[in-house]
Amino acid sequence: MTPTPTWVDALTAVLAVVGAFTALIGSFGLLRMNTYFRRVHPPSLVATLATWSVILATVLQSSFVTARPYLHAVVIPVFIALSAPITTVLLTRAALFRARQRGATDVPPPPTSE
Repeated sequence: MTPTPTWVDALTAVLAVVGAFTALIGSFGLLRMNTYFRRVHPPSLVATLATWSVILATVLQSSFVTARPYLHAVVIPVFIALSAPITTVLLTRAALFRARQRGATDVPPPPTSE
């Protein structure tokens, strides 16, 4: 087995650190916010960048180790990019419904049907 070039290892390390640091920033945003509706926003913003950074590091390193393109890992962030916004909207709507059922006054009223 031939060793990977130094530039591949360096770029893989940079991409992995960027992904980890981005996820850490999202975690701090999650801890800092005080309501569910505010907590939903920071992690959903950073999930895409963190996921793509880690996956690109995986694709780069694995492609050089196996000496062939390792592109099937790209399917993971595609599914995350498609499912994360949908999941966020559905969870937020469920939380809004429950808050309205509780009688919370700090949420918008339900839409009126005309």
